[in-house]
Formats: sequence, structure tokens, C-alpha cells
Amino acid sequence: MPDIYNNKSAQSLTYDSSTQPDKGRRALKRFLEAEKRNTPVLFWALLVGSLAGLVGAVFQIILIEITRWRISLIGWAENYDFIAWGLPILLSAVMVYVALLIVRNFAPETSGSGVQEIEGALDEERPLRWKRVLPIKFLGGIFALGGGMVLGREGPTIQMGGNIGKMMGDLFKVPKDELHILVAAGAGAGLAAAFNAPFAGILFVIEEMRPHFKFTFLSFQSVMVASAMSDIVLRSLMGQGPDIVMPQYPSPALSSLWVFLIFGAIFGLFGYLFNHLLIVSLNFFAGLRGWLYMFTGLIVGAIIGLLGWLFPNTIGGGYDVIPKAIQNTFPVMTLLVLFIARFGTTAFSYGSGAPGGIFAPMLALGTLFGLWFGHFTHELFPAHVLHPEIFAVAGMGALFSATVRAPLTGIALTIEMTLNYSQILPLILTCMSATIVAQGLGGRPIYTILLHRTLKLAKSKTNQVKEG
Repeated sequence: MPDIYNNKSAQSLTYDSSTQPDKGRRALKRFLEAEKRNTPVLFWALLVGSLAGLVGAVFQIILIEITRWRISLIGWAENYDFIAWGLPILLSAVMVYVALLIVRNFAPETSGSGVQEIEGALDEERPLRWKRVLPIKFLGGIFALGGGMVLGREGPTIQMGGNIGKMMGDLFKVPKDELHILVAAGAGAGLAAAFNAPFAGILFVIEEMRPHFKFTFLSFQSVMVASAMSDIVLRSLMGQGPDIVMPQYPSPALSSLWVFLIFGAIFGLFGYLFNHLLIVSLNFFAGLRGWLYMFTGLIVGAIIGLLGWLFPNTIGGGYDVIPKAIQNTFPVMTLLVLFIARFGTTAFSYGSGAPGGIFAPMLALGTLFGLWFGHFTHELFPAHVLHPEIFAVAGMGALFSATVRAPLTGIALTIEMTLNYSQILPLILTCMSATIVAQGLGGRPIYTILLHRTLKLAKSKTNQVKEG
């Protein structure tokens, strides 16, 4: 019988304890070296998130107070017939005029939401001039949103967050790849600060900015750290309650889930039309010349002020309209009228070039149409649709998904804002259907369209300067 223990091949399979400490030391050394490289970036991301949360919280607090002041002043004017209608118009006209004036003269890239500017910067096609963007976006956003424009606070906070990332990168003189990480992390932190939704902030960078975001484990960690820290700072200053206070509804019956596919398909059409209308509005205002261009802010602000005096629920970002709608304040047909009216005022406000986002107005639109749709669905299928308000929750994510083409972000944003975790399944079905239909109609994600439009205009301007 052969001695297998003297066989060389068998000996090679035996345990050699002398080599294990060396392997362990090498693994530990690689781990420590990786941590040494990664720690500074994560620390900078933590600072970026903290600053983005602080700026976002202060922005919200000032905006709330400015809006309250404007509304209370309008209420006071109601006691005097000769200024009851004039004061709302004057206030909005002056505030929007100031917003557009400083944006056009000091930082044109701060018009609109600014998300496309961050995406362009991640592609190294757009500059991030944080020294002018941060103050102008902050002040311009306060005046525009405080004046009643149908825009959201998330546009300013995302753009400011990305520029805070650029600022920290410049101050610490970080390499290009790490600067890219901090800009993306700041954008995610900005969304988290706007809606008290850190998970949505993380997903927004990964899903919406995926063509521009350089995904690595370190960059993913940095976005997570920044979004979490932003939300911690925000909650410390503004409380831990959900952004939208509404009841938690039970899961819908399985027999009703097919309705959400139809509901989502309708929003796919709405998303396609919404994107088209935004571009039409932008091109219209861009084509203005002479005194119409000079006084765009006064004219747009005056119209918003007049609408606010006649029909208060047609203006504003939608933060007041959503709770009213959920509480059944409006008659059923009024929900549809408000949906149509705010569909138009959102495009009108954004097209003017005033600084502000479209996420919040889209959430309001989804709520209004969702409640209207849910009412009639409940009447048709009372045994299957017990809570028509469920469609308001699904509608919030649906229009976002169809327009931005980021369904996961839309689902997370809705859940985090409303705490309706039991609505995940209908949200998935609705957002999936909305995205597929919008894609099938030939539409593109809104920020892809806006970025291409921005780059085209910049190139045209450069060519005109060269020819001149």
C-alpha cells in the first residue's frame, strides 16, 4: 500500500500554517490602504451633505415665512376694496421681476430647476460657478417661489447641493474623479433636503443621473453618506414628520391591481404632453424681444398674482394644495379643473426662466388627478376599490416617473413623503405602466431634453460671439 503522506501532490494539499499570517497581513494592508484612500472622500461627502442639509433647511424656513407674510398681507388688503386686487398682483410682479432680474444678470444657469446643469457638469460640458450660483439660486428661488410661482423647492436645493460639492472640491483641491463624486453626492443631498427623503436622493443620482454618474463603490458610499447627513441636519432643524401628512391606507385588493396599470398608462400620456408643453413654453419665452423680454418678470408675476387672488389653489408649489385635496376640501369636478389649470401654470412658470423645480408641482398634479380618478373608480367598482385616496398616492409617483423617467426614485419619493409603505405594489404597477407608455410614445426624459437644449443654446451663443 503506497504511503500517500509521502506523495508530493498530496503534500501540496496539506495545510501550511506558516503562509496564513502573511496572507492575513497582506489582506489587512490592502484594506487599510483602501480605507486611507477612501476616508477623505467620505469625510468631504459628509461635509457636503451637512452643508446641503443646512442650506436646504434655511431655504425652506425663509420660504415658509416669506409665503406666510405675502398671504397675510393679501388677507389684510381684503379689508380695503381699492387695494384688495392690486396688492396681490403687485407683490407677485415685483418678487418675480427681482428673481428674473438677478438670474439673467448674474447667473443665467440658475434659471429653471438647474438639474440639467449638474448633469452637464458631471459630463464636463457645463461649468459649475458656485461663487455666483449659490447666492443667486438661493435668493432667486426665495423671490420666485415666495411670489407664488408654480415651482418646487427641490430644483434650487439640488443645484445648490451640487455646487456645494464643487465648492468643497475646490477648497480641498481634490482630484477630478473625487470632485465628480462630491458634485453627485451634493445633488442627492439636495433632493433629500427638499423632501425629507434620503433614499430618494440616493436613487435619484443612481437612476436619473446614471448616464453622467461614474458608479463605483466609493461614489455610491459617498452619495449615501451625503444624503443621510443632509436629512439628519434637516430633521434637526425642521422636525422628523413626513413632508406630506396624510392617512396610511391599507393595501388595495388584488382584484383591483389591473386598474393601476390603466391609471399609469394615462399618466404616461400626461408625462409625454407635460414634457412637450415645457419645451414649448421655454421656447416661447426665449423668443421674446424688446420690452416684453425686459419686463417678463413683471408680466408673469402679475398674471400669477391675479390668478392667486382669483383662484388661490392654482398657484404655488403645491405644498398647500395636496393636503387640501387629501382632506376632500374640493368637489370632485374641481379636482379635474385644478389639475388642468395647474398643468398649464406649471409650464408657464417654468418656461419663464424663474428659478424653481417641477417635482413638487408634478406631485400636486398626480394627487389631484389621482383623487378624481379614484372617485369614479370607486363608484364603478365599490367592492374592489375601497379607498379612492390610494390613487392620489399612486398618482404622485406616476407623473414623476413618466416625465423624469426614473420610476424607482418616484416610488421612493412618494413612500418617504407620505409614509404609505403598504402602497408599494400599486406604486410599482402605476409607475412601470407610466414609464413604458411614455417611452412608447417616443418621449425622452425631461432632463435629457433640457440638457441637450442648454448645450445647443450655449453652442449657438458661442458661435454668435465668434462671428461678431
